[in-house]
Amino acid sequence: MKAAGLGKVGRWIGVNRTLGFALLFVLLAVRVVDPGPVAALRSAAFDLFQQIKPRAYQPLPVAVVDIDDASLAELGQWPWPRNMLADLVDAAMAQGAAGLAFDILFAEPDRLSPDRLAAGRALPAQLRAEIAALPSTDTLLAEAIARGRVVVGQSSVRGAGAERGEAAARELADTPHALIGDDPLPFLPRYPQLIENIPEIEAAAAGHGVFATRPDPDGVYRRVPLVLLVEGVLRLGLAPELLRVATGGDAFAIRTNAAGIEGLVLARQFIPTAADGSVWPWLTPSVPQRYISAADLLEGRVPAGRLAGHLVLVGTSAIGLEDFRPTALGVPMAGVEIHAQVLENILAGSLLLRPNYAVAVELVAALGLMMIVIGLVPIFRASWVLVLSGVLIAGYGAASGWAFHANRALIDPTFPILSAGLMLMLMSSLNYLREERMRRHIRSAFGQYVSPDLVAQLAEKREALTLGGERRDLTVLFSDVRGFTGLAESYRDDPAGLTRLMNRLLTALSEAILEEKGTIDKFMGDAVMAFWNAPLDVPYHAHAGCRAALGMVARVAALNAARAEEEPGCVPVNIGIGLNTGPCVVGNMGSEMRFDYTALGDTVNLASRLEGQSKPYGVQIVLGAAVAEAVGKDFALFELDLVRVKGKRLPARIFGCFGDAEMAAGAEFAAVAAANGEMRAAYLAQDWAGARAALDRLVQAGQAMGLDLAGYAALYRARIDGFEAAPPGPDWDGVFVATSK
Repeated sequence: MKAAGLGKVGRWIGVNRTLGFALLFVLLAVRVVDPGPVAALRSAAFDLFQQIKPRAYQPLPVAVVDIDDASLAELGQWPWPRNMLADLVDAAMAQGAAGLAFDILFAEPDRLSPDRLAAGRALPAQLRAEIAALPSTDTLLAEAIARGRVVVGQSSVRGAGAERGEAAARELADTPHALIGDDPLPFLPRYPQLIENIPEIEAAAAGHGVFATRPDPDGVYRRVPLVLLVEGVLRLGLAPELLRVATGGDAFAIRTNAAGIEGLVLARQFIPTAADGSVWPWLTPSVPQRYISAADLLEGRVPAGRLAGHLVLVGTSAIGLEDFRPTALGVPMAGVEIHAQVLENILAGSLLLRPNYAVAVELVAALGLMMIVIGLVPIFRASWVLVLSGVLIAGYGAASGWAFHANRALIDPTFPILSAGLMLMLMSSLNYLREERMRRHIRSAFGQYVSPDLVAQLAEKREALTLGGERRDLTVLFSDVRGFTGLAESYRDDPAGLTRLMNRLLTALSEAILEEKGTIDKFMGDAVMAFWNAPLDVPYHAHAGCRAALGMVARVAALNAARAEEEPGCVPVNIGIGLNTGPCVVGNMGSEMRFDYTALGDTVNLASRLEGQSKPYGVQIVLGAAVAEAVGKDFALFELDLVRVKGKRLPARIFGCFGDAEMAAGAEFAAVAAANGEMRAAYLAQDWAGARAALDRLVQAGQAMGLDLAGYAALYRARIDGFEAAPPGPDWDGVFVATSK
């Protein structure tokens, strides 16, 4: 039983499903590896979500003091002297800013500082001395920074070969932090070198934030790291560091599990992150309410209290300073605004969520969709599979969109849908190839035995071919060569010639059968078996069988005429045909190793016996009563006898077929049929003299239209002679018992 069960499983899986499972494992492995094209498709889908539904702007205590083109036009080109930036810091603090961060790096001393200008040799000594007495602009900026809660920006260089130079020997201080759970260091992005501000400014700042926001491989800035590992120490990004400093400068905490970083505890709230400590900001289009022109703030044109309680970021949107970044919204955005939007997302709790289990969800979804396709495609019709697959794929895509709309969750729609689509393409292609193999098999199996039209129908409608047998009404034909022994003896010195003759004969007989959409069951030496109405329906199949039989007789006559010209004096070919109609069992019969498409049943047996009666009755085509009843007056028929064939208990009425409807409608055949009817009536009435006279009229009427009925008449004369010598008695039923097949 176990082996049988395994066999069923093996048959269910099959070659197509095996290839499907192979593709399934390959695709899942590709997702685990996550190559660039897969990640790019996923990112494009997440971008589309944001473009369809960007975050609605709402006023929050976050502002950008913008060194814009208008400020440069009013106050001079960049870089400005740092005393102007000191005034900018003081003005923001005077407005009540909760904290301020520079998205600007002061890595070198101010070249416009008085001490730097005084070092120039082109100045007169007195002027140089007066300038040197002025305070350093770097000192002025550092003092302004020290008076407020100000975070200075730091940058980094990412790459294994980066050199730290003089900074290699320094000791960097960690931002105060705590670790909750597993070690986060293996998951964090690593930067081997930190680029800092000049020491004077670094020392004055209340916080230090790294603004190393790197793009994805396609150049789009989608994620912002909240925490980084730089030169082996933990540092916060610019936006979270500003929030930490503005809320008191407390330590932050990193919560980590085995799958990666879960999030940060910062400013007394939990901020969920991706496994590497980055976040996906949900962006709004740029709005002027977020910006304050630096020139307006310096010149006192900003309303009092405009920045009260705000987190202020100082950066630039000036076109010439080129601080624009491609974003998920499909439009570039100033880098400082990206940091501002991160702060807005944190304050509003609106960050996009890419949970650590998202990959598992996507893998399970891809696995489920592909399994459904593998399971259903080989079973159901292509139209149903396409509809169901479309519903499932669209359903998953809608679920992914709903997850974003309702919960801001980023669940990849592309990989599961693409995987299901590829699987559907593979399985459908394999199904198509299997269909083509089946069509070729059907054409190969039936192409030599049925008409091309039937083969085409079977190839397109395989369900019409019921394997194992079905009950159908068929018209069955048997044909055999009369006097084959004598014919073969004429070729005793030329066996190859006999083979060529039989091939010509069987080809001619096959053509007549196939023209009438018959199915050739088998060749048995010089004999042929064929039937109609299987494997596909043939309307009026009895008519088709009779037309085929007449066509066979005509083709044999043409063959004999051609042979007489080729081989004068050759022995002509003569055939006998039997036709019967009735119920049969038809289908693939045989063993599991070898089987044939054939028909079985009493109808078949009687058709074979009828063919055997064509010789003693002297006619070429003998029909069963069912055939004669089915075709009616559409063919030239008359009754031959009531005979009990060998192997049968019940007698059968048999008929001779001599021509088509045109012959049947002629006066000459009417005379033949009338004479035969008179003969049969006298015969059954034991009026032997009347029967002989009717036979004479029958033969003469046949000769008048070219029918040779001498053999038929001789059969009855011999019987009449016997009955005259030994009368059958008053209870005679007229049944003749055949003694040969």
